[in-house]
Amino acid sequence: MKKLCCALIFTVLLIWSGNAFAEQGKGLNVIVTSADRQTQMMAMVLSVQSMKEHGKEINIVLCGAAGDLALQSTNTEAFLPLKKSPTMLLNALLKMGASVQVCPLYLPNAGKTTNDLIEGITIAKPPVVAGQLLDKDYQNISF
Repeated sequence: MKKLCCALIFTVLLIWSGNAFAEQGKGLNVIVTSADRQTQMMAMVLSVQSMKEHGKEINIVLCGAAGDLALQSTNTEAFLPLKKSPTMLLNALLKMGASVQVCPLYLPNAGKTTNDLIEGITIAKPPVVAGQLLDKDYQNISF
């Protein structure tokens, strides 16, 4: 009876943990609007960890003041304990295959063009972004 009870508990836990993994989905949609560099850094850290440690897809849209991160001319300060900056992690995410886009309102209102963007960053298309945000296989987070 004791063995049967243990086997039953083990089976239930195995099924439950399998469901937890199944519910994780494909990845994250990350919307970054904050001008605060520490907040931007946390968005990048969580995105890197989601890709590297959990194998998830990442879609990042930079809007408003956070759009500055998309510019080649932007250099951000490094944060401890990683001694890395939001710009450094954004570039790492691009190399890892993350989709990074800038809000279509950003460039014309900042007096910038696509030539000012970091290579690999594109202009977001609102219908596509809306579809990504509504996709139940992705979690949405904003910073």
